[in-house]
Amino acid sequence: MSRKQYSIRRTYIGRLPEGADLLDSITKICREEGIKIGKVTAIGAVKKAVVAYYNQTEKKYYNHELNKPMEILNCTGNVSLLNGQPFVHCHITLADEEGKCFGGHLMIGTVVFACEIFIEEYEGEILERVFDESSGLSLWHPKTILME
Repeated sequence: MSRKQYSIRRTYIGRLPEGADLLDSITKICREEGIKIGKVTAIGAVKKAVVAYYNQTEKKYYNHELNKPMEILNCTGNVSLLNGQPFVHCHITLADEEGKCFGGHLMIGTVVFACEIFIEEYEGEILERVFDESSGLSLWHPKTILME
């Protein structure tokens, strides 16, 4: 086991246009800028959202469509490579007009009302996702495990 250190190479700060798909837009920026390792954070609001829950027994995602305006309380994720392409993995927490919270894995179909994003690109060994049979997910390569 060897722990790797990373340093920030570049930081992108900006907002997404109203009507943009949140996940698709972040992915597009990462691909256009060649970001292979990074961290994503976002705040703002959405017109509607799609979040997913991963059923660990069935090894399957279940989408939940939230067809109402909501605040983005937190959206955090990472960028790594999957099949040689930048892949954005984000989780999001949203609140409705009553303060009720919803969250999960950010999916395509989440439409921006207003959104400010930060994307930090890192220098260091590339993080690559590989299929992990025990979880049924594409996770970072086993060499990135921090503790045995």
